[in-house]
This record gives sequence, C-alpha cells and structure tokens, in this order.
Amino acid sequence: MRAVARYIHMSPHKVQLVADLVRNRNVPEALVMLRFLPKAAAKPVEKAIRSAAANAEETYGLSPSDLFVARITADEGPTLKRGQPGPRGRFKPILKRSTHITVELGERAAGQ
Repeated sequence: MRAVARYIHMSPHKVQLVADLVRNRNVPEALVMLRFLPKAAAKPVEKAIRSAAANAEETYGLSPSDLFVARITADEGPTLKRGQPGPRGRFKPILKRSTHITVELGERAAGQ
C-alpha cells in the first residue's frame, strides 16, 4: 500500500508543507482537504495518495475509507542547474529543484 511520485518539478520544502497537513489523516479526509488547498503542491500529493489507495484496493482488496496516511515523505530529487548573467559579467545560478513523494497507507483497526 505504497506509491511513489518521482521527479515532481517543485522544491521539497513546498511539498513538505502540504505533506505535513495530511499525515495521519484518513484517505477520504485527506483527499477532500487537498482538493481545496490553495497550494500548487496539493495536486501531486493528491495524485500520489490516490495512487496508493488504488494500489491497496487492487492488490489487497481494501476499501479506501478504511485507510489512513501512515507515512508521507517529500525527498529531494535531482536539481537542474541553470544560470543567468549577472552584473559585471558574473554568473547567477538558478537551481530548479525536484521532489520524490513517497506515500504509505495503513489500515485503521475497527473503531479507531
């Protein structure tokens, strides 16, 4: 019950802010929260959670309503190094960061 979204063109810090909001929440609640969150990182995080829920449903026959976001991480991916000319002939680096999002879902015991 795991999904990985790799090479997301967004800095890991921006994605971590969104991931912290949905950690330990039920899957339906997390998806509703992400749908209305005004952050660009909400879309790839929602996609990763949906993928993990679909994996759990297809592989183990679990209902997404019984699952919760047990672990979610936003790790640093490769950085594209670009640049722009600066004053006095200098080089100003531009770092285009990327992120790997890992989502692991757990099953809640009945009554929790």
